[in-house]
Amino acid sequence: MKTRLPLIAALLLPVTAHAGLREVAQDHILPGYAAFAQATANLAATAETDCTGDATRAAYQQAFDAWMGISHIQFGPIEDMNLSLAIAYWPDTKNRTGKALAGLIAAEDPIAYDRAAYREVSIAAQGFFALERLLYDPSIDASDYVCALTGSIAGGLADTATMLSDAWVDYADVLATPGPDNPAYPTPEDAARKVFTALNSGLEFDRDTRLGRPLGTFDRPRPTRAEARLSARSQRNVELSLAALQDLAEKLADDPIPGTLARFDIARTSASDLDDPVFDGVDTPMQRFRVEALQQDVRDIQTVMATEIGAALGVSAGFNSLDGD
Repeated sequence: MKTRLPLIAALLLPVTAHAGLREVAQDHILPGYAAFAQATANLAATAETDCTGDATRAAYQQAFDAWMGISHIQFGPIEDMNLSLAIAYWPDTKNRTGKALAGLIAAEDPIAYDRAAYREVSIAAQGFFALERLLYDPSIDASDYVCALTGSIAGGLADTATMLSDAWVDYADVLATPGPDNPAYPTPEDAARKVFTALNSGLEFDRDTRLGRPLGTFDRPRPTRAEARLSARSQRNVELSLAALQDLAEKLADDPIPGTLARFDIARTSASDLDDPVFDGVDTPMQRFRVEALQQDVRDIQTVMATEIGAALGVSAGFNSLDGD
């Protein structure tokens, strides 16, 4: 029942809201979080019965797909509750996830058997990337303890997704109705800027982190730094992110954005044509060129949308939590 609430709430948003903001809230964010909550609930339920088997891996992939549809929304409840890294602790430049899980497994820490208490462990041992290690890392042997860890991490993801989905039921109205009585968004420009920043930062994360990290340098490509490499999702995450960001751009814009959409089409075609699931090919000149070309395609989206969307709304991108400190 809970997963239906955001969709019901979307229908109740005031019709006086700024048109683009209302569409973002009711047609992009609320359904996105509802799908994320539903997919992670299925993952948690599957992990309880299948542990680290094929059914749980399939449910993991579906849940990660759902996260990619909404992961760029790094404001509102996810920021207020500081939950982003508990969902996706990446980049993990110091292998904190591997070390945290290794410590838990070596000690067989009983906290793994308590789903609620497990939320207090290091965030590096929570979320999608901790679960990826347990499901896909061949160096981790299946055991009753690993099954318990899998269940608690999957359950924690489901709990977090439900919290966020429920919180957005109320916050959607905050975003969609800016005004002098709204301390979060006193003007439509404040709210539009927040969404536009999320859009721009999502593209920047795709360009500089999802693509840039495995590219490394010409002399030293770093394919092992690709996101979700163990679960073979590196290219897929870029494709799904671009699709979600295009949808957000269309919802936010009040006027037609043909230039932005044309460049999204170019970038999405380039991404799907890579045929390199974990970016292993970045150490070859031709494949490296194709990934660099995709980076430029994403830059082109940002350049055009700055005018077609940002300037039209009277806003430019501001700070986003994905930008770091």
